[in-house]
Amino acid sequence: MANQTLIAESIAAFAAALEREQIPPEIWQRAKLLTLDAIGVAFASSGCEFARKTRAALTAFGRGDTQVIGMPDKLALRDAVLLNSVLVHGLDYDDTYLPGSVHLTASCVPAALGMAAHVGASGREFMLATLLGLEIGARLGCAGNGGFLRAGFHATGILGAFACSIVAGRLLRLDREQLAMTQGIALSTASGTMQPIEDGAWTKRMHPGWAAAGGITSAMLAREGFIGPRAPYEGQFGLFSCFLGAHASVANPSAVSDGLGTRWEFVRSSIKLFPACHQTHAFMNATLKLGRAHAIDPQQVETIKTLVAEAAIPVICEPLASKRRPDSSYAAQFSLPYTIACCLTRGKFGLPDLEEASYTDPALRALAQKVSYEIDPNPGFPKFRSGEVHVTMKNGAKFQCREQIVPDEPAPEAAIVEKFMNNAQLRMTADRAAKIRDMILGIETLENTRSLASSLAGV
Repeated sequence: MANQTLIAESIAAFAAALEREQIPPEIWQRAKLLTLDAIGVAFASSGCEFARKTRAALTAFGRGDTQVIGMPDKLALRDAVLLNSVLVHGLDYDDTYLPGSVHLTASCVPAALGMAAHVGASGREFMLATLLGLEIGARLGCAGNGGFLRAGFHATGILGAFACSIVAGRLLRLDREQLAMTQGIALSTASGTMQPIEDGAWTKRMHPGWAAAGGITSAMLAREGFIGPRAPYEGQFGLFSCFLGAHASVANPSAVSDGLGTRWEFVRSSIKLFPACHQTHAFMNATLKLGRAHAIDPQQVETIKTLVAEAAIPVICEPLASKRRPDSSYAAQFSLPYTIACCLTRGKFGLPDLEEASYTDPALRALAQKVSYEIDPNPGFPKFRSGEVHVTMKNGAKFQCREQIVPDEPAPEAAIVEKFMNNAQLRMTADRAAKIRDMILGIETLENTRSLASSLAGV
């Protein structure tokens, strides 16, 4: 390693030197749309039980001067950032960078929002730092090549710590040496496994918040000269060796710096149009297409067989008995049988389908019992997400459809804006939602991001 540029050093050089003029207009616009989407989801989450309980817990630590999305509270910087991240990720409705199975905005947008308000940064500086974090998070996810999920880790929590250390470091105007050091410190804050999805626990919601708080802490420590390891990624006990474990051989560390600044990875992040685990979306699209094409009567369905990527089975298919009878909104979001039953019965899947009255509906549960799975021999994971659905009717008729979601097919701008407006209006008037929309999409005109933070708070 002595004769090679370390990954942290390459990232630090890029982060320290990047200026707005180097970023193509369409890349800049995509970062703003991702930010808009994240904030809209946070509004939708802010009235949920998990949000209220997180707010109560963090408020017990005391008040501060950093505002929270959709809430009147002001908390200490790290607590506000943690809560905002929980809000963005809490409904699992935030964007996903599919090659790395990582939710990029859930940690980067709250970290940037909190730190930018803390230092009084302009809207332009806020957006540039956010964009940097999104890009670093995407590239680290790409380098993992799907291995973090296979190893049982939640890439969002792990990689978000490094991405947010760069977000905060840029807003603190750290130099190259400090930006390299903040990543080394972030290694000791990275955490989060996929265990919560086994029983619908809430802790997965917390992972990006812990990452954002860790990234901010790392940057503050680096600013004061705190020393971290210089090879947090490729070192013997670094990110790739420890967090990939037996899957370390699939990693491609060169993907982090290859074309950095000339080829933008984060723009491939997919905006969710269903509030459920992205692993289910291709199946949902296939089911909706079958339902429309053949006017399928759910009561006449005999069986539904699915072909699922092996890496996705522990996430959306097992334990199968529980997945067929989700007992919480969170469990419903990670249930392939339930999401398929909803799509075939109702022809859609939205936030109302996560309510208790929906996931306990006897008709939906009866249909979910008919959903089974087999390992997909040609899944294409992690480059894209496939979903193959075979429906057999009681009269013997058989229908099948295979869909795939690739990150180069993001939702169009109009759909993203519509999603924001729908989510925001769950908590405010259309006029206020429109003003916030316009503020975010015109972020360059803001002299101080504190005005944005204030506009988002106190719904």
